[in-house]
Amino acid sequence: MARRDMGKLVFLDLVDRSGRIQLLYEPAALGEAQLNLGDLVGVEGQPMRTRRGEPSLRVRELRVLARIRRPLPDTFHGLTDVEQRYRRRYLDLLMNEETRADFMLRARIVAAVRRFLDDDGFIEVETPILQPRYGGGFAEPFVTHHNVLDQDVYLRIATELYLKRLIVGGLEKVYELAKDFRNEGVSYKRNPEFTMLEWYEAYADYRDTMVRTENLIEFVARETLGRTLVTFKDHEVDLKAPWQRVRLVDELDTLGLWTRDFDDLKQRLESRDVDVSQDKTWAQLVDKAITAYVEPRLIRPTILYDYPIELSPFARTTDDDPTIVERFEYFVGGMELGNAFSELNDAEEQAQRFAIQAEEVARGNVEAEQGDPDYVEALSYGMPPTGGCGLGIDRLTMVLAGKDSIRDVILFPALRDKP
Repeated sequence: MARRDMGKLVFLDLVDRSGRIQLLYEPAALGEAQLNLGDLVGVEGQPMRTRRGEPSLRVRELRVLARIRRPLPDTFHGLTDVEQRYRRRYLDLLMNEETRADFMLRARIVAAVRRFLDDDGFIEVETPILQPRYGGGFAEPFVTHHNVLDQDVYLRIATELYLKRLIVGGLEKVYELAKDFRNEGVSYKRNPEFTMLEWYEAYADYRDTMVRTENLIEFVARETLGRTLVTFKDHEVDLKAPWQRVRLVDELDTLGLWTRDFDDLKQRLESRDVDVSQDKTWAQLVDKAITAYVEPRLIRPTILYDYPIELSPFARTTDDDPTIVERFEYFVGGMELGNAFSELNDAEEQAQRFAIQAEEVARGNVEAEQGDPDYVEALSYGMPPTGGCGLGIDRLTMVLAGKDSIRDVILFPALRDKP
């Protein structure tokens, strides 16, 4: 990746995943170095240090393994055009050591997540990507057609409903690191194809899951970075457990945005110049209020808990208020990392919740749950009280790597075709 001709010696910089080392090449003994920047070579030689103490290799034999056929970008400045870095990630990795380090960090994050859950007695499973019904989240799916079965199928938007079938089956503690797909917009924190961790634990509730979530993220930070203090979106935050806890309804009330009346809430948001022209239901308005006013305030690691039932078709209601469910989302630097709740485990109530979601669909909410009769049947065989959680691996990597865009932590992010 670099060459310096010094008469009797040629200094070459050899680079691979482990780093960079200097080669001392002697043309008088080995012949002229017929090399171009970017050639792949295999080298044998004697380890040594230069007079300045730099670790080097005195070359005995050098073989060209592959010739470069296109010139590399400027080796001093690297590949700096952001669009080209995403489109030609192989060049970004080749030229930018920081990029290589980021994706090696991501690999260590995934390994640490597995280690944490495996050590706590969870088993890793795999569930279908192509599903006859999509569910487990509020999202518009990608749809395709199965020719042999002659039916439309959906790329999963979540693994939730299949993982909870396994809890019914007695596996008790399961997790999946999965690719999910949502047919929605692209932003600094959204990519239509993303990696999600979901775990489900029998005989646990959302408060148990809060503790496990905090501990998992602290563990991953320590394992991969050696510390819990990170800088994300210009904020220095400490991921050490326990995290701040904030009740959602109280936060909305403090902001003057808690009302169950659709027209009233719509008017309050419009008065603050929030665009609600496409929102057809009260649940959509509440979600808009959370996104616009609550999330940006949650800079330090925070658990936001106790959500309205309309936003959470799979969560158990609280003992004190049947309109509020045992659900929490958790945030760092004003960005949501994941979602969790005490799972609803009553088949009849689940069927009623699906019916409520069907009304949401009828009122124009294309992201509402479609219902899943087979899942309701599974619940009818009995599911123990269960705590479940989803964690966005891409977003966690953003936090630990200090990256502002999800595209920087996905090797091949979604991009528009070139014009």
